[in-house]
Amino acid sequence: MATILIRGARQLLTLRGAQRPRRGSQLGELGIIPDGSLLVRDGVLVEVGPSRRIENLAAARGALEINAAGRVVMPGFVDSHTHLVFPPPGHAGIREEEAAVRVRSGTAQRLEGRVRTCLEAMARHGTTTVESKSGCGIDATAETKVLRVLSALARDPLELIPTFLLRFPDERTLDGARATEWVLNDLLPKIRRRKLAQFADLAWSDDPARHPWFAKYLQGARAMGFRCKIHADSAAPAAVAMALDHLVVSVDHLGTATAEEVALLAASSTLATLLPAVAWRTGGPFPPARALVDAGAAVALASNFNAHHTPGLSMQTVVALACLEMAMTPEEAICAATINGAHALGCAARLGSLEPGKAADVIVLETSDYRELASHFGVNLVQLTMKQGRIIYRQGEVGPRAGENLRPEW
Repeated sequence: MATILIRGARQLLTLRGAQRPRRGSQLGELGIIPDGSLLVRDGVLVEVGPSRRIENLAAARGALEINAAGRVVMPGFVDSHTHLVFPPPGHAGIREEEAAVRVRSGTAQRLEGRVRTCLEAMARHGTTTVESKSGCGIDATAETKVLRVLSALARDPLELIPTFLLRFPDERTLDGARATEWVLNDLLPKIRRRKLAQFADLAWSDDPARHPWFAKYLQGARAMGFRCKIHADSAAPAAVAMALDHLVVSVDHLGTATAEEVALLAASSTLATLLPAVAWRTGGPFPPARALVDAGAAVALASNFNAHHTPGLSMQTVVALACLEMAMTPEEAICAATINGAHALGCAARLGSLEPGKAADVIVLETSDYRELASHFGVNLVQLTMKQGRIIYRQGEVGPRAGENLRPEW
């Protein structure tokens, strides 16, 4: 792979800093280098700094140059919470179990094609790493099919991190204890052997009768080597308490949170992954980002993209919503959508910031000031997306149709 020099950025956002999730004042530190440049070799960042120093290095001679003059260069977005396959599009009015039957009966090729289309759109909007969940319920065939599709696309064109999401059906007749045993003794070991998922997630329910099943599931999943998450659509003290008891990596959604829950998260290593597009779509309350940040909690931002409930896949829009509706500063939102997203996926040692030794996951924005991300709602500012030193998207021109094609087509 060739050596690449990305030179002359008006603002180079490195996000360099502590090797742990950013919180408090650290969440507002972007490590900006005015007139900055990057040197990339074999997909890895080897030098990051002022253009005058980087361009004069011997290693920069003969490098393939990308001119970023007048633009913002920053790490690619890390979208740490999506549902690329399930629920399927257009399943309004049918139950989760029926939707799972549709997934099970469809072909893997068709599912893969749909996911690839979404991933390519994400790349055009600056996402370079994305997590995706299963969540088909107690349906082994549908679950393994979803996870196989996700695993097949793990590195093309983006880095895709699969998560097994345990979602119990709503039936009151469900034998939850027996279902939990089946998941722990049969389904999860199979997923682990085949390396189909890196995380074990849990769709929370406020029904206290289910909480012993949840605790047993989290304990068993951790014992197998999975890192765990909790999918708490609405916060509850029991969900946050269980998350801390079982050392889960993140609690996601948190549409509401009391002062007690905010304090618990602030005193823990668990990240709060907030999904502002959900509230914007449903008209529900936006997550209490300001309270969490001010209390010292580690906050990440993600899209919650799925083809039915939350069809927006642009992390630029997520950053704008966080600033416009959740009182986050542009600096906090960018940090939460990059390096803290990487921490939520356990890959911050190699992704999420622009530092020597890390993967060259870079985006170039068609703007001279990063703060434009906070106000350009619905506009794609990405001029170029690079994943591990390979350009996977470059903004193209829009030209007129050829004269012979301008005739009416019908």
